[in-house]
Amino acid sequence: MDDDWRQQIDALHEELVHRDDPAAWVREADAVEGALRYPEFALRGPVFGVAVQDPAAGPQWRLLKPVTDGMPQTARDGLQSHLFFTAKDDTDDRAVRRELLAAVDVLTREPVNEVTACGVRYRVVRGDEFARGGADGLEPPRPTDPEPVERTWGRGTRDTKSQDPGFVLDPGRADGPAAGALKLGLQDFAYTGARFPADVRADSERAVDTHPGLVLLPTGFGVVERGEGGGWRPRGTLMNTPHDARRLLHDGLAEIWALLYRLDDATKARYAKAAEEFRALDRADEFRVDDRLFRICRVERMLRMGPDGPEPPRPSDVDEYGPMKMHPTMDEDGNLTHDD
Repeated sequence: MDDDWRQQIDALHEELVHRDDPAAWVREADAVEGALRYPEFALRGPVFGVAVQDPAAGPQWRLLKPVTDGMPQTARDGLQSHLFFTAKDDTDDRAVRRELLAAVDVLTREPVNEVTACGVRYRVVRGDEFARGGADGLEPPRPTDPEPVERTWGRGTRDTKSQDPGFVLDPGRADGPAAGALKLGLQDFAYTGARFPADVRADSERAVDTHPGLVLLPTGFGVVERGEGGGWRPRGTLMNTPHDARRLLHDGLAEIWALLYRLDDATKARYAKAAEEFRALDRADEFRVDDRLFRICRVERMLRMGPDGPEPPRPSDVDEYGPMKMHPTMDEDGNLTHDD
């Protein structure tokens, strides 16, 4: 540990000592125990979102869209829609609408990672998603991980709102000694091993130098299934609380997987029954159906920062499709023309 990092960790510890916040102490103890029980890191791969730097809000970069997309182009599409609907619904100024629509037009034609409109910078950003692992597999939720105030199971229940939008991307953010130690451990992280192509490894190593600052994004939760050989694979999207992930597993067993995978009637009935058994357990983080083992696990994310802000997608990041026009043509007065 170099002197600069040691001083930062010591400062975080001193701040925690002086803070009159018993809950913070409990969370810190929880984090330390989690790190000891699950000392390994299981890389899940890159994720993408959108950040914004708006001079009216200050010099910081903030997240505009959650960093959860699996491809850069998905995040570009989300930015295109954001700018389109901002032009459509949030302004009556023709000049403002014209600038916003110019940025929309670029995003319909080119796989760009940054556009500027009305003095505001919008950037597609890249993060890495990982889970902690130990002798018994991936780390489940911790006792101090936040849950919804009302934990409901109904099919129409809305997911807990993401904490990403508005999150300030500050590498100096003080999140406590455990988070500081994690950032220290990840400072020089780069992809290694033959399973990663050479260009992916090279881009990863380069990012350590070009974007040395680290930001830990809000923790998410997912459903994973144990596969052959003891590995774990994701089953569904990243959720914002452990209960949202539990409900994702419940809904998959109860109905959604039957539609997606065309299960036979016997399997469909067995999974539906299992879904209600899982629901009755209320806060279970592991469940077995037939010979399949599912677990609710914590998913952590990191994002790199450089002198000019958050890291954009790397040249080796893969898109399965390119830019496209997603919305009707709009003129500067807000009139829409639906193309044939």
